[in-house]
Amino acid sequence: MMQDFWKNLAALIKVKTIVTLIVVTVFAVLALRGGLQPDTVMTIVTMVIAFYFGTQSEGKGGGK
Repeated sequence: MMQDFWKNLAALIKVKTIVTLIVVTVFAVLALRGGLQPDTVMTIVTMVIAFYFGTQSEGKGGGK
């Protein structure tokens, strides 16, 4: 059980994950402060998350 925890934690510390979390956080903060229009933030965050999950499933053999 503890081994699974460390394995999952190591999987989270990949560059792709870190970049995704930073982008989502930055755009959320800018939207909350009024620096960006909410629809702009939603578009960018949606694209980043779609790219992230698309490459995650591709990497795990989710191809046809």
